[in-house]
Amino acid sequence: MLTFLGFLLMGLVIGLLARLLLPGRDPMSLPMTLLLGVVGSILGGVIGKYVFDNDGGGFLLALVTTIVLLLILRKTTSRRGTI
Repeated sequence: MLTFLGFLLMGLVIGLLARLLLPGRDPMSLPMTLLLGVVGSILGGVIGKYVFDNDGGGFLLALVTTIVLLLILRKTTSRRGTI
C-alpha cells in the first residue's frame, strides 16, 4: 500500500515538474497531471530497462519522458481545446 502511494506521489511530482519546466498554458486538472506523471514514469522505466539495460530509468529519464508526453499531448489537443 505504501509503495503504491509513493508511486502516485512520485508521478504527481514528475507531472508537476514537467508542466513547470515547459512554458505555456496547460489547463489540465491535478488528476490529469498525476496520470501524465505516472505514464511518463512507467515509460521512462521501460526505456531505461530495455534501451539502456539497467534496472530502471531513474528520476531524470522519467522526467524527460513525461516532458515528451506533455509536448505530444499539447500538439494533439491544441486544435480540440482544453484537456
